Amino acid sequence: MASIPAPPEQRRVAITVWEGRISPVFDVCREIQLVTVAAAHVVASRKEELGSLSAQDKVERLAALGAQTLVCGAISVPLREALCVRGIEVIDFVAGEVAAVVAALLRHALPNPKLVMPGCGRNGNSADPSRRGVRQRRQCRQRGR
Repeated sequence: MASIPAPPEQRRVAITVWEGRISPVFDVCREIQLVTVAAAHVVASRKEELGSLSAQDKVERLAALGAQTLVCGAISVPLREALCVRGIEVIDFVAGEVAAVVAALLRHALPNPKLVMPGCGRNGNSADPSRRGVRQRRQCRQRGR
């Protein structure tokens, strides 16, 4: 299936969802909210069921939907790499209500210490969450993706 790109002035963001919150692990999530943003506003939003797709098929589905960014909780390294190869940016270790995450996304405030998974940088207990994923993004850029 061919990818359906968002218009150049818009960005299509897939957000993993579980009971109104960010799904804790992308690899097993069953639903995403596909949000199209432009000029700090949501211009379109719809739910997409991923059901029982395999983890790799989820990556293919996001690419087919034209997602440019994935916002999720945890994600395995192989799936992160598969998304990177397809040019999909990953903002991981995010937690919280979907509405709060969308609001932070519109303010360009992700990653955000207030929306980080427990044990992933909150209260200074581990690495700086604003640095999370920096190495992977750098590797993607070095490979020209």
